[in-house]
Amino acid sequence: MTSSDIRDKFLKFFEERGHKIVPSSSLIPTDPSVLLTTAGMQQFKPYFVGKADPLKDFGSKNTASIQKCFRTSDIDEVGDESHLTFFEMLGNFSFGYKSGEPSSLRDGYFKKEAIAYAHEFITKELGLKIDYVSVFKGDSEVPKDEESEKIWRSLGVKEIKYAGREDNFWGPTGAEGPCGPTTEIYINNVEIWNIVFNEYYMYPDKHLEPLKQKGVDTGMGLERLVMVAQNKKNIFDTDLFESLINQIYLGDIRMKRIVADHIRAGVHLIADGVEPSNKGREYILRRLLRRTIFHLADFLKTDVQLHDGVTPPELNKRVNDALDRVIDTAVSLSPYLRTLDTSYVKIIISKEVGKSVDILKSIYELRRAIEQCLQNDKEVFPSDLAFKFSSSYGTPLDFIKDEVRKVGLKFNEKRFNEEFKKHQEISRAGMEKKFGGHGLVLNTGELKAGSEEELNKVLRLHTATHLLQRALREVLGPEIKQAGSDITPERTRFDFSFPRKMTPEEIKKVEDLVNEKIKEDLPVSFKEMPKSDAEKTGALYFFKEKYPDKVKVYYVGKSLESAWSKEFCGGPHVKNTGEIGHFKISKEESVGAGLRRVRGVLE
Repeated sequence: MTSSDIRDKFLKFFEERGHKIVPSSSLIPTDPSVLLTTAGMQQFKPYFVGKADPLKDFGSKNTASIQKCFRTSDIDEVGDESHLTFFEMLGNFSFGYKSGEPSSLRDGYFKKEAIAYAHEFITKELGLKIDYVSVFKGDSEVPKDEESEKIWRSLGVKEIKYAGREDNFWGPTGAEGPCGPTTEIYINNVEIWNIVFNEYYMYPDKHLEPLKQKGVDTGMGLERLVMVAQNKKNIFDTDLFESLINQIYLGDIRMKRIVADHIRAGVHLIADGVEPSNKGREYILRRLLRRTIFHLADFLKTDVQLHDGVTPPELNKRVNDALDRVIDTAVSLSPYLRTLDTSYVKIIISKEVGKSVDILKSIYELRRAIEQCLQNDKEVFPSDLAFKFSSSYGTPLDFIKDEVRKVGLKFNEKRFNEEFKKHQEISRAGMEKKFGGHGLVLNTGELKAGSEEELNKVLRLHTATHLLQRALREVLGPEIKQAGSDITPERTRFDFSFPRKMTPEEIKKVEDLVNEKIKEDLPVSFKEMPKSDAEKTGALYFFKEKYPDKVKVYYVGKSLESAWSKEFCGGPHVKNTGEIGHFKISKEESVGAGLRRVRGVLE
């Protein structure tokens, strides 16, 4: 049974039982409290708490999906037989169940139906044997789940184990949200399916309150399910990974697995609009790519000589060639990447390779420092030295830890983090002094400028981005919504919701409209006001952003009331649109289901 067969069986099984099949959402979540989508239920959070109507949106209180997920909590475990950063989550969901037997599926369902569905799919559809299940043992806040135990026994499952909060209580995703006790299915001692009964809402202070309406949230990792269905010893021997692993020419199987996971994960992040940087989800991507590059470069450096301590172009070429093969294979194996422009992905990753020109030097110096520690009978690798390699050479912390622990030395991560925090404070103070503390918005990652010259370019592109969003809405319709933006001195990048590719005529109309407003030399101003008043002005705002009670509304035009463009924004901007220069859309592309990306430059 192939992984594609299992995907199809799962969706067909639940569709036949009244579930609406919902496509995977992006890895960039709409929930501002989390960096990445970590579970299938994240896109459904509003339905679990009654803020959205599933009957109106889906025609059913029950849905099923195969969700792209990304978790960094297991990143240090990647390389063993079962841990990944990117994975697919099969899930079925039910919203709005009220106590009592449902008269129909339109009423939603709870424990009895959820457990029965899971048992039937595993044992009958897939023909697998359940070894045992676990249920919540209860604590001072949440009672023991005796009901789930009775349901399992009625289905013939005899081996039932009880566990506490750490294993059998799930949620919430982010700082707060729905959560509840779980029951889990194990096959070959591997946890396959986690069935969550959302009965509570957890607040940021961790206290629980019962939900007015209960819900079911299940998650089953495709990779682990395929492993047991194909009777493999680990996930990397399945058809999801086998051909990918074969493209990676490294001697160490653990390194092969790390590269396979990290490139697979990195390509999906890039496809959903993430580019490597030093903050947030962009830093996660950079961390994955740098770790991969270091391992490949270390392996591929054979017979490549150092010239004055600098990695020669030959090594970069070898690394890029190796990565190209892995990227092509990763894309071919994913149902989400069929329309992906791989050349774009390769350019982004190639830039990271190019930035790592001191790889060999740093590896050589790091290993020499480690050898010196051993000769001096030290037990712990110095944190200040680790920070020097990380900050001066750009050596990934993961690589440093791998090398240090390989020879039996200890690594004090707490001390390293203290060094890192101290460095951040010094850098922040220097940046504030340099830019006069005028709110460059560097904390959001949207604007990036490292000099006065760069700042001037960024301000022009920032204001052009406001004009771009207004022009897109005018040409394509007011239903488009911002899904992310990123501005550097070279270009602006704007992501938005739209179901299809823009036509050349539409692109030209948007360009012409932006340049028309630039030629009009309109004033750019702002007003600060309470958020509730700002919303009444009709100003646009980014639905993913969590705004303070008082906000700035930047507007392009003579007054806020008559402005052609107005948005919630922290600034800064040019004073008049005439300062921007000529605007051109350099690229328009897909970055995920229902998401488009426009890149713009100034000429």
